[in-house]
Formats: sequence, C-alpha cells, structure tokens
Amino acid sequence: MIYKVGVIGSGTMGSGIAQVAATADCKVKVFDTKQEALDKSKAALEKVLSRLIEKGRIDETEKTRIQSNISYVNTLKELKDADLTIEAIIEDIDIKKKVFSELESYVSEDTIIASNTSSLSIASIASSLQRPERCIGIHFFNPAPLMKLVEVIPAVQTSTKVMDKVVSIIKDWKKVVAIAKDTPGFIVNRVARPFYGESLRIYEEGLADVATIDWSLKTLGGFRMGPFELMDFIGNDINYTVTETVFKAFYYDARYKPSFTQKRLSEAGYLGRKSGKGYYDYGTNVVKPFPKEDAALAKYIFDRVLVMLINEAADALFWNIASAEDIDNAMTKGVNYPKGLLTWADEKGIDWCVNTLDSLYDEYHEDRYRCSPLLRRMNREKKTFFSKKLVSDN
Repeated sequence: MIYKVGVIGSGTMGSGIAQVAATADCKVKVFDTKQEALDKSKAALEKVLSRLIEKGRIDETEKTRIQSNISYVNTLKELKDADLTIEAIIEDIDIKKKVFSELESYVSEDTIIASNTSSLSIASIASSLQRPERCIGIHFFNPAPLMKLVEVIPAVQTSTKVMDKVVSIIKDWKKVVAIAKDTPGFIVNRVARPFYGESLRIYEEGLADVATIDWSLKTLGGFRMGPFELMDFIGNDINYTVTETVFKAFYYDARYKPSFTQKRLSEAGYLGRKSGKGYYDYGTNVVKPFPKEDAALAKYIFDRVLVMLINEAADALFWNIASAEDIDNAMTKGVNYPKGLLTWADEKGIDWCVNTLDSLYDEYHEDRYRCSPLLRRMNREKKTFFSKKLVSDN
C-alpha cells in the first residue's frame, strides 16, 4: 500500500527517512522551518542517488522516481493529509511536545504521529496529544537508508492497531523491526552503553591507552570500529548526552554513569571527527598512535567489555524490554556488532559470564558490576539463550 508520509526535520536523519519511504514508493513531504535546510536536504539526496547510479545500484529512471516522491515544505500545515508522520528533530522533549501538539491540530484523526527519538520517553511525548493512542516511537539508525534495523516503541497509550500498522509499514520498507519497551535507551542505546562506558573506565584507570583499547576490541572481538573511534565518529557531545540521559532516566544507576573524560572533551570542543580532534587528532599529517600489542592485556580488555555488554543484554531480556531475538538483531543490524550479545554469551558459556562479572565485583565492589539475575538463574538451571528454549519472564 502507498502511504502519504510526513517527515519533520530535514537533517541527516530526516532526509534519510524520507529517502527510505520514497524508495518504497510512498509520497513524502519533508518539513523544516528553514528553506536553507530544505535546499540542503534536496541537494544531499541528489548527491546520494547520483552516487548509487555510479555504483550501479540504481538507474536514472529509479533516481527520478525516488525524487518525484519527495516534496519539501516549510509549514507544518502542509502535512495535513499524511497517513504517517515521523519527527526527527532535536532531542528536546519540550520542543517535540510543542511540535506534536501543533501537528495534531492539522492532521486527520487516523494519522499516526511518530517520533524518531533515540532515548526519550514515548509516553511523555504522547501525553502532548489529544489522541495519545496514535503516538509511537519509530527509531531509525544513521544512515537510515543503509542501516537495516528500526526499533518500534509503543507507549503505554499506543493502540495495538497503531503498533501493528507501523510494524507492517516498516517491514514493507524492507527494514528489520525490533519491538522494544518504552524504557530509557530502548534496546540499542541501552545495551551499547558498556561498549563506551567500560572502555572509558579502563582508560581512566590507566590500564591501557585509547589506541590499545580500540585495537583489542577490533582484533579479538571483530568490531568494525573501536569504542574511541566510534565515539569520535558519533561526536563526543552526542554520545555523552545520550549516556547522561540514560543515567538520569535510570535514577542514577551506576551501570550508566557517564565519564568525566568524555565530559571534559565535550566541554573543550574536542568532539571528534567533526571538530578535527577528539580521542584522536584528525589534523593533516598527524600520525595515529600505535597500540600496545600485548596479548594478555588485549584479552583482559576484550573480556571485560564483552561481559559488561552481555550483562546489559541479559538484563534487558530479564526486564522484558525485548525478546532475545530482537535484542540480538538490534545489536547486529542497528550498530553492526559482529554477532548478537546473547549468542556470544552462549558461545562463551553462561558460567563464564557469571564468574567474570563476580570477579569484577569482588575487585571493585561497585554496583555497576552486579550480575543480572537472569544470568545467575540460567547458570543454576544450565540453560542457554538459544540452544535450548529460554523462558524470559520473571
């Protein structure tokens, strides 16, 4: 079915979502208050599609079809005929609520109003609407046309009809859907926190430098980018803000505690690639530091970060945030992890996970290293996540 889709925000994410919907033959209107931003979005699409032609992925006819499916508007009222609207603007809940409230005054009663937020409460955003049951989270990953995963997050107010329709639409757009409970960070931005946080902790303890930590996780874990490379790519300001948001939202749970190192880099303007300097210096002719290729140290770093990631994934399952399959799909297709964390847990052994976490807790006596009750239960009952059927309720 061809839908009319409104995209609010013409930045990188909004433009990417518009491309995805237009490619699926939806009629898309991209809204932004700034004409300059709309012009930039249109030019960026032209560049992306031309590059796809050069690579032989599409032809001129397909390019024309996609472009003809997108129009650019600078008044919110232009989205009045949309079947589905997806907001992709600044991560400020008050601004989102204001936009949603205004949007609802224009659209029909059946229009689905969705947010692409990566960590904010969908229930809170929905509360700004007269008909909150139409609101849902649809979280794409950047770049939206390339990343296969989309997290779908129903709020407590969201109707089953709306959720089912959104899942059907997103699947029609050739995306992999992971349904997540409306909790801070949903799946990916919650489960991925130790990849950054534990790596920063290892660095702050002086156990290894950033180059060595990155090298260890890429070499032993098969991650495409090390945590410090990835933080520089994302932007230290953005990554820090997400961590801080999750930390506060979880009532200051020690597992999500932000790093002073990252906070200071953000305050200094060392944001990573976009500022030319972060954990690494991206200036001209700067030689990237060499890692210390110590096998024992690399194993310690990898095991410590991996077990913390596994623990977070297990806890997400324990609290019914998502199914085991969706959690693993989210990490492999949302952030390109080399394998699912729960699959990894089965391979390493549940007993290894429990013993490694207990060893860290014995060393530090900090709550961040507490072992998930689900891992303890599984170890006691000799269960695995996928080799045998696991009952995930508690």
